[in-house]
Amino acid sequence: MERDIEKLRERVKEIQAEFAARGDVTGWFEALYKEAAGDNEVIPWADLEANVYFRQWAEANKLFGDGRSALVVGCGLGDDAKYLHDLGFKVTAFDISPTAIEWAKKLYGDNEIQFEVADLFEPPRGWLGAFDFVLEIYTIQPLPLEMRPKVIDAVSAFVAENGELVVVTRGREDDVEPDELPWPLSRRDLSQFEMNGLKQTDFVIMPPAENEDEPNRWVIRYER
Repeated sequence: MERDIEKLRERVKEIQAEFAARGDVTGWFEALYKEAAGDNEVIPWADLEANVYFRQWAEANKLFGDGRSALVVGCGLGDDAKYLHDLGFKVTAFDISPTAIEWAKKLYGDNEIQFEVADLFEPPRGWLGAFDFVLEIYTIQPLPLEMRPKVIDAVSAFVAENGELVVVTRGREDDVEPDELPWPLSRRDLSQFEMNGLKQTDFVIMPPAENEDEPNRWVIRYER
């Protein structure tokens, strides 16, 4: 039986709205993973495989880790962390949800991946400027628009000198106002990365893999 993705996404929006009404913009992640009770089928983005757009980009660019340090932002169940590990990176991955991290450890904990519960805005001090490769997939777009510059600043801060960052997101034009969760990023939003000393070196637009009514996906690479 196929998952009803639209129904699952509506439930995500309900939970997000409940927490937003209380002034808690991140607590809904833990609530969603707890409600799932170990069933990844009820989490829209939990496919138990690496993000298809990032994987296409990585294969096209012949991405290899060669022992470099990597950080996965908002790792969820750890699928992208496992993919980077398989490419030869030394991977650290974090999420704000303790339930998600516990779940990720059960799935991939025997792969020498360092899974951590951490807050993007209060990360371990030793992580700042510490990673050769930082991966951000779909963690900026579900956070409130007014927080976007702060979120981008926080993600940028992990990238080491001569390191790189890859961002995967739904995209939108600068003059389009996003009206529902997840809120796609615009090129104007992305310019905040360059204000943090990162140089854009690749920008790939990919059509949505499943639903043609979905926004295009953007895969953007930056270097410091």
